[in-house]
Amino acid sequence: MKRSGASIIITTLTQSLGTFLLVSLVFSLVFYFSNIPIYLAFIFGGIALATAPAPALSIVREFRTTGPVTRTLIPMAALDDIVGCVVFFTSISIVAGNLSQGQLPIYMIALVIVLPLIIGIFTGWIAGMFLKKKREASITLLLLILGILLAAGVGFFFNNFVMPSPILNFMLIGMAFSATFANMLPESRLEEIMATFSPILGLSMIVVILNLGAPLDYHLILGAGLFTAVYILARAIGKYFGAYFGASITKSPTTVKRFLGLTLLPHSGVSLVFTGIAVSVLNGPAPECAKILQGTIAAAAVINEIIAVIVAKKGFEWAGELQKKQ
Repeated sequence: MKRSGASIIITTLTQSLGTFLLVSLVFSLVFYFSNIPIYLAFIFGGIALATAPAPALSIVREFRTTGPVTRTLIPMAALDDIVGCVVFFTSISIVAGNLSQGQLPIYMIALVIVLPLIIGIFTGWIAGMFLKKKREASITLLLLILGILLAAGVGFFFNNFVMPSPILNFMLIGMAFSATFANMLPESRLEEIMATFSPILGLSMIVVILNLGAPLDYHLILGAGLFTAVYILARAIGKYFGAYFGASITKSPTTVKRFLGLTLLPHSGVSLVFTGIAVSVLNGPAPECAKILQGTIAAAAVINEIIAVIVAKKGFEWAGELQKKQ
């Protein structure tokens, strides 16, 4: 990110916020004529802007890609979801405040974003201090697990004993925690730690995926209709042209302008996390909106993931970056 400079940050903001604005605008018009509450459009926009980094990064590893698109995508994959978390949780906090018939105070909206980052940075710094020194693999693994539990425990304490309701997001805490301790360590030391931690990380990902998939109703996917098509199309246009615009104003290479947006289309994991949270907020006060949201995103997650991975691979191929890394 240091080497990339401002271009990565600017392009991340243009493609993510551009997607949020376009999807929100399109669904505002669709819902206006369908007599559906307009606030649901902004929840759709907040879900749409995030990118699932795993599919694109898997293509990078499997096909050994390297070049301007790959170098831009890797830091953007992390930054994009940070922006996604901030926008989505701001949107859902405002909607939740209005649905509860009481305006959510402005300071509380800011706190929902800022406090998880503070908790993550503080606990990540503590973990980084202990992990800097080279130790036995078992001790290193234990220290990292204790650091993660500390971050989760502090978040749990604030959520249940300090905040008026459990509204802090553990995704933001985890991102801030990991980014802080990872940037405190030399790259060689970080690689040692991640090699030790990989089996636990793999098991954790299986648990997360099972937890996401278990509540999905396949009937919702079979009933996919206009909203799903609009969602997939509007999100793809927002991602592609948002990335194109950001790459153009930062004078990035031509391949980045033309093909970066294609590599940002995978979406499913993050979208399902956000959808689960949004549905839990809407189920009580607006069950019909919750059903529309869940059905649309469940169908889009499956359909888009099949299309998006193929398109992302083609993006790397058209950029001339497949099998380039020695």
